[in-house]
Amino acid sequence: MTAIALTIAGSDSGGGAGIQADLKTFSALGVYGASVVTALTAQNTRTVVSVQPAGPAMIAAQMAAVFDDLDIGAIKLGMLGDTDAIRTVAEGLRGCDLPIVLDPVMVAKSGDTLLPDDAIGALRDLLLPRATLLTPNLPEAARLTGTATARTRDQRLDQAQALMGMGAQAVLMKGGHAEGPECLDLLVTPDGVVELTAPRHPTRNTHGTGCTLSAAIAAGMAQGLPLSDAVTAAHRYLQGAIAAADSLTVGHGHGPVHHFHAVWSHA
Repeated sequence: MTAIALTIAGSDSGGGAGIQADLKTFSALGVYGASVVTALTAQNTRTVVSVQPAGPAMIAAQMAAVFDDLDIGAIKLGMLGDTDAIRTVAEGLRGCDLPIVLDPVMVAKSGDTLLPDDAIGALRDLLLPRATLLTPNLPEAARLTGTATARTRDQRLDQAQALMGMGAQAVLMKGGHAEGPECLDLLVTPDGVVELTAPRHPTRNTHGTGCTLSAAIAAGMAQGLPLSDAVTAAHRYLQGAIAAADSLTVGHGHGPVHHFHAVWSHA
């Protein structure tokens, strides 16, 4: 049976993040990708020029069409844009018992805001409790918990526990925004903590890393992997995509990671 994953997220016209990154990731990992576009963005590797949310009716129609026909195995939620979109997606997921990976996209790599402050409460109240896995970076975890950005491992674990207290079944605290020669991600579940480490690669081409990681986890879960195995495999895939990012020449700002690093020939 064909493994199918669904991404519900915004479109990135530059191709490095959002729906485009998710579909590339699904394809690279052998999973068929379906999509629901929540917003259109005019952006490139340097900046986000404009954001236009999709209307609630269109988001609902896309979700209904996909669920009516495709045998979805897992769902990734990314950029949702505003409160109306969050409410519409939450309603469309009512009664859904599929694995859901929630990437709480709030700020683009360029620094542009992708989720206004007034929508954070809706995200926290309506979608976080539906998440099989929440994948915040350190600034996102701080905004969701209303605390300062974590500086230590213990502070990260405290925030993860707070987020699980809000309803998330598990939390992957990503360490990409921390400092030091090694990047530490913490997978926190009711059963304990799994540490995922990797060297920091000296590249500026990290556009779409969060989207790619969460999509890779959803791909693994669509293929039937347990959560911990899906996260470990996705972490390994992303590290390969980052390590190969400089072999691409895309744009003049923060370029994308190389989603097809294991497929394309570099001869």
